[in-house]
Amino acid sequence: MSLDADLIPASEACRLLGISAATLYAYVSRGLLESRPGQDHRSRVYRRQDVERLAERKRLGRGPARGAAQSLDRGLPVLETRISLIRPDGPYYRGRSAVAAAQAGATLEDIARLLWDCGSQDPFASVPGDWPARVAPLATDAELPPLSRAMAAIPLLALHVPHSFQADQPTRRAVAATLLRQNAALLVAMHPASPVHRLLGEAWRPGDANFAELVRAALVLCADHELNVSAFAARVVASTGAHLHATVCAGLAALSGPRHGGATARAYALVESARESADIDRFIAQRWQRGEDLPGFGHALYPDGDPRAATLLAMLRAHVVDADAMRTLEAVIAAAEAASGRRPNVDFTLAAICLVHGLPATPALSMFAAGRLAGWLAHALEQQTQGQLIRPRASYTGLQPEADADVAHD
Repeated sequence: MSLDADLIPASEACRLLGISAATLYAYVSRGLLESRPGQDHRSRVYRRQDVERLAERKRLGRGPARGAAQSLDRGLPVLETRISLIRPDGPYYRGRSAVAAAQAGATLEDIARLLWDCGSQDPFASVPGDWPARVAPLATDAELPPLSRAMAAIPLLALHVPHSFQADQPTRRAVAATLLRQNAALLVAMHPASPVHRLLGEAWRPGDANFAELVRAALVLCADHELNVSAFAARVVASTGAHLHATVCAGLAALSGPRHGGATARAYALVESARESADIDRFIAQRWQRGEDLPGFGHALYPDGDPRAATLLAMLRAHVVDADAMRTLEAVIAAAEAASGRRPNVDFTLAAICLVHGLPATPALSMFAAGRLAGWLAHALEQQTQGQLIRPRASYTGLQPEADADVAHD
């Protein structure tokens, strides 16, 4: 096979790294390497520069300190968990496929009970209460950005419930269930209600049952994704014994960044820009050739495509609401794969749901936040049960103290 000088086949990548083909695939699934389709579209190729850089890191990185530092960027596992597992066919929640659950009609509440290991307990059995008087004006202020509204109101809601760390497990799950419904309501400036997907569906597309079904599936598929940035942030805060409300705020704060939850807005903007261009294929190809990214495409843990995205796209295609918008999406998907070899990820499909249904980009992030809260709470509950503080050490690389410098003592 004739390759670009910068691209090498799997056999050459394995030789340079001194690993087997199975280990090479594991490196790709963990995001240590990126693969691209070969000329026959069945094989995979790798950038020589990336492989050589990884080989150098392996050579220099022998030893526990270097290994631990590299693990923080989708490298080796750093924590044990029973909550979720990432495989090529998608995430698994306590051994159950998230994709299969979404296809079977599971609700976010169903998944929360699974993730929280509720057993026979149903923490959602009670009817959601209304907003406390001091929180109501803030919670229903529709002019505030959704995440900001939630992060402002949730600490005040904590004043009205027992401290979660000091409560027994059933009580903590009940607090989590209330918080899950309150967060969803805060994201749309409404009053708490169940199930969450119907609350959100009525807020954005009243009376549209097919849209509510899309929201339901999206919430299930977004519920957890192992130690992503927001889940790790929530888990670190939980390890201190902080209230569940504080852990949720940590997750929301991490999600607000453009490299995490903000990817939905960037994917939305990419499609809008492509739609306004005279030639979508050319627009996407030139963007890629200039070295610009394609937000919403590719995922380090799913080199062959994000199964969550494939599930949501299949649902979108089954009930086309806006044929013109759908044609644009399909054109962008085809152009992105032709130019980069990358396929849509879940950020793209959340944005696509909004675009096809005539909504702005904001609900895409709100869907992500409403669903992922179930996972943050699962990680918080698990971490607090373990009773360990997460406190990694840093490897100092700055200016070293001078040997003869005076040292001040407190």
